[in-house]
Amino acid sequence: MCDEHTAADNDRALGGLTRRGFTAAAAATGMLAILPSPANAATVQGRDVTIKTAGGTADAYFVAPTSGKHPAVLVWPDIMGLRPAFRQMADRLAQSGYAVLTVNQFYRSTKAPFLKPGQSFDQPEVRAMIMPWREPLTPAAITADAKTFAAFLDGQPEVDGKRGMGSTGYCMGGPFVVRTAAALPGRVKAGGSFHGTPLVTEAADSPHKLVPQLQGRYLFAIAENDDARAPGDKEALRTAFAAAKVPAEIEVYAGTMHGWCPPDSRVYNAAQADRAWDRLLAIFASL
Repeated sequence: MCDEHTAADNDRALGGLTRRGFTAAAAATGMLAILPSPANAATVQGRDVTIKTAGGTADAYFVAPTSGKHPAVLVWPDIMGLRPAFRQMADRLAQSGYAVLTVNQFYRSTKAPFLKPGQSFDQPEVRAMIMPWREPLTPAAITADAKTFAAFLDGQPEVDGKRGMGSTGYCMGGPFVVRTAAALPGRVKAGGSFHGTPLVTEAADSPHKLVPQLQGRYLFAIAENDDARAPGDKEALRTAFAAAKVPAEIEVYAGTMHGWCPPDSRVYNAAQADRAWDRLLAIFASL
């Protein structure tokens, strides 16, 4: 999972370049990797939204093509939350023909974005700030949020409710995808987890134990250093999906580090992130 051990792994792999140094340089130069637009990209329009939930009022970003109705997608960001990188990723997905809601999963504690330039989860003081925000995100809370966010999506005129819904999650959001799909099996028909952890635990409601409740198709793009720390997790996932007869593509992406998909990550791996994105679009083609 995203913790001090992951931060140390990534620091060693990058030869000591700190996230503070990377982000400060990015802020100084305006650097944010620009994601390529899809061929025949749709014209899209985004807006900030608020959603009433049982836990409070969630802030989120909704974006969709400017014409027509489209499959809905619920996006759970990584531990650094809803921010420009995830807005860019939402826009890119919408350009491929989806109505996308990216949420601030920490809305019970703070509004997004909550990091200042130069801050990241790699820093002890930032971890100390964020970790208490995770405590309210129990499986029950995530499930309730997922149902509320799905209902919001289905109420938007840009959404085609007759087609399946998708969900994606990054880092801590990966398990949220599984919980979303398990909570809404008649609605969620595809999902993608990118360097998502923890997906396999001893808990009775571990994400991998929810697989029999899922419908549709799924993608699990695993970081190489996450796999090195928990090599049995991918096999537990494969066993669970095979037993449930639910199609799933489960792969360790060579040369990747935890956090390698968002374009503002210091371990961003453009080639592998684009390959994983292409696989996500292939999975979502079933919606």
